[in-house]
Amino acid sequence: MIIDIVKGISVPFLGTTLGAFCVFFLKNELSKGMQKALTGFAAGVMVAASIWSLLLPALEQGASLGMWKFLPAVIGFWIGILFLMAIDYFAPPECIDEKCKNKLLLAVTLHNIPEGMAVGVIYAGLLSGAEHITEIGAFSLALGIAIQNFPEGAIISLPLCTEGMSKKRAFIYGVLSGAVEPVAAVLTVWAASLIVPLLPYFLSFAAGAMFYVVVEELIPEMSAGKHSNIGTVLFSFGFTLMLTLDVALG
Repeated sequence: MIIDIVKGISVPFLGTTLGAFCVFFLKNELSKGMQKALTGFAAGVMVAASIWSLLLPALEQGASLGMWKFLPAVIGFWIGILFLMAIDYFAPPECIDEKCKNKLLLAVTLHNIPEGMAVGVIYAGLLSGAEHITEIGAFSLALGIAIQNFPEGAIISLPLCTEGMSKKRAFIYGVLSGAVEPVAAVLTVWAASLIVPLLPYFLSFAAGAMFYVVVEELIPEMSAGKHSNIGTVLFSFGFTLMLTLDVALG
């Protein structure tokens, strides 16, 4: 179990690292079609995992607390939404011109904190034996975040290299943008294990954060530019794939 948790926590960071590694063999950024495909698939996986592996367990845990079962889920969900809105306010991710590369790095790093927390809280729920949380559900959420992190790592490293920074240094910058995720995940596992009654709030907080990322960032990205259905098709494929795996293997 511990080995599986370590693997799951490491997967999103691996996605960022692989994206940053693109600086060694790509001269330009990923093609628009590839970005839409990866973004759509990641969004579908994250929505499915958020519903079945975060919100449903939060509802079940809320019922065990002797209150309206939806209340912890609703409160935690909105805290997650507001937390991401605050991050966007202080470090807007759309700041990508040459004068604010440091701000872009800060924005990506800050956005990785709640994503790391989401991975941490779902594995904390798995450790506590929460109903509806399965190993495949936990890993699917981690995988969805990793796929989303791949272009983010490239978005950091490739422009830095284009501006004259060495490939090695640009790669390190890209990797560092995702280094906060496993740290946030480990701290969340530790905190959630100490405060078990708050687990439904943690779970729904993570779900709110994931939904915000999907609606605010991923869906616009997969729909931007020239009309294409590739993002929608891959979103649907990712969603149904995770639904099938969660039911069949859960």
